[in-house]
Amino acid sequence: MKLALLVDDSRAVRIAGRRIFESLGFNTLEAGDGAKALEVYREHPEVDAVLLDWNMPNVNGLEFLQALRRETTHQPVVVMCTTENDIPHITQALAAGANEYVMKPFTEEIIRGKLQETGVI
Repeated sequence: MKLALLVDDSRAVRIAGRRIFESLGFNTLEAGDGAKALEVYREHPEVDAVLLDWNMPNVNGLEFLQALRRETTHQPVVVMCTTENDIPHITQALAAGANEYVMKPFTEEIIRGKLQETGVI
């Protein structure tokens, strides 16, 4: 079974993400900020996909993404999922290694489509 890491400081978003990923056949792990997400990822480097918020306390999503891409050999698919919808933010996330970028609020169909495009499902 595939494994997803949901990284968002909003518990409600993590719950919604968990429901979507579980309906797509994933087991899920969660973190409320980028620092915790790095800890979780280091314990579970087999993660296949990450749903990642940008604006979080401690370590934000972009900082987490940069650290993830620098320090791991296994590169999970990262879908940046945020309210930041301007071209500079999108460009910055993609340049840092995000595979896809979606806006909040998201639906199961959007997440499924992005995961299919990346080949993770």
